[in-house]
Amino acid sequence: MAKNEKQRFANKININNRKASYEYHFLDKYIAGIQLRGTEIKSIREGKVNLQEGFCYMKGGELFVKQMHISPYAQGTHYNHVSDRERKLLLTKKELEKIASKSEEKGLTMVPTRLFINDRGLAKLEFALAKGKKLYDKRDDIKQKDVKRELDRMHI
Repeated sequence: MAKNEKQRFANKININNRKASYEYHFLDKYIAGIQLRGTEIKSIREGKVNLQEGFCYMKGGELFVKQMHISPYAQGTHYNHVSDRERKLLLTKKELEKIASKSEEKGLTMVPTRLFINDRGLAKLEFALAKGKKLYDKRDDIKQKDVKRELDRMHI
């Protein structure tokens, strides 16, 4: 490997979905493995992932994430991966049943919040069971952040 190629792949990947915390109240968080194909892990290690439009759903007793964009790998051949395909999330049967029963409630959705690589080098997706915020909730959050920022400035 060339010296610059080692720098291209980061050891610590932590991609957050900041929009999700603005749009939703998180009730429960879960961590799942992702079933990847081909060059997807190389693109993840380069940090070329977008979680903004992604969502999770149950189908046939299994959990999938859709519209999570992983850019095609630049050095990939014609066997490169499709960027917006649905990817299966890997959880135990017990966890899947628990999530399925909770997600049946009205107004709840599953939103990806963070994509990271664990100590063993495996890609993991953290997703949350969430409820959508109203406009006044969003305004309150902005107001609280501003107040906290002002207090932090006063202490420094």
